[in-house]
Amino acid sequence: MNATDRLTVLKTYKLYVGGKFPRSESGRVYEVTDSKGKWLANAPLSSRKDARDAVVAARKALGGWSGATAYNRGQVLYRVAEMLEGRREQFTREVADAEGLSRSKAAAVVDAAIDRWVWYAGWTDKIAQVVGGGNPVAGPFFNLSSPEPTGVVAVLAPQESSFLGLVSVLAPVIATGNTAVVVASEKAPLPALSLAEVLATSDVPGGVVNVLSGSTAEIAAPLAAHRDVNAIDLAGAGQALATELEIAAADNLKRVLRAQPVDDWRATPGIDRLTAFLETKTVWHPTGSLGASGSSY
Repeated sequence: MNATDRLTVLKTYKLYVGGKFPRSESGRVYEVTDSKGKWLANAPLSSRKDARDAVVAARKALGGWSGATAYNRGQVLYRVAEMLEGRREQFTREVADAEGLSRSKAAAVVDAAIDRWVWYAGWTDKIAQVVGGGNPVAGPFFNLSSPEPTGVVAVLAPQESSFLGLVSVLAPVIATGNTAVVVASEKAPLPALSLAEVLATSDVPGGVVNVLSGSTAEIAAPLAAHRDVNAIDLAGAGQALATELEIAAADNLKRVLRAQPVDDWRATPGIDRLTAFLETKTVWHPTGSLGASGSSY
């Protein structure tokens, strides 16, 4: 048989929930096309049940992930970058198709996304030193403040930057010990669904990141109202949808990160997204006297 006679094996994209790759509970899919309208794949059209399942998986994984050492989380994130480097050509092709870029520009975007993973990997064991520390108090006490993860975070990925933007909003969430339910770009979900395959074959525990595709509004509504979701990042929500989600989130005092316009996702991100989903724990401890001299510690 000649190579030209064989049938192409088309890829079946699936959701990523709890470390597994289920089809949508609803059985629905939708067509994904490139910038010129050419069909690329059928992506799962997630339902409210899929969103709830993802929250359950994220909550289950939170204890182990938040309890891991910051150094360990940094090593895991670096491993993701290693895996992305090995699949650079695949992501270059998918980003080029998704965003209508030339191969060279798409390759630059993928390289920037890999570098962004490495950048956040390096911050995992340093952010506590920046935002935590000892506080001076008038009294015989130690007063120490340290950051802790907020919990389960729903992340609405940017719509236009299907890969670099996605990495830029996801990596800081998990770097600081949170777990995530990601809603991929509605019109360009394939890079996010492929990223899930990288996460599954790296050292990221199942449930730490869960990836859903489909209608952003349909998936985000139950996430914003879900009482077991602690925070939501509205990066991928339009103004009208963001307002609706903020109202739903306020009902259960969910932390909300409003969408901010980003001119260039390749710009140095700073630490704002690292601190956005951190809570500060302050501990008081009495000091004591040592020995006959009465020196204290």
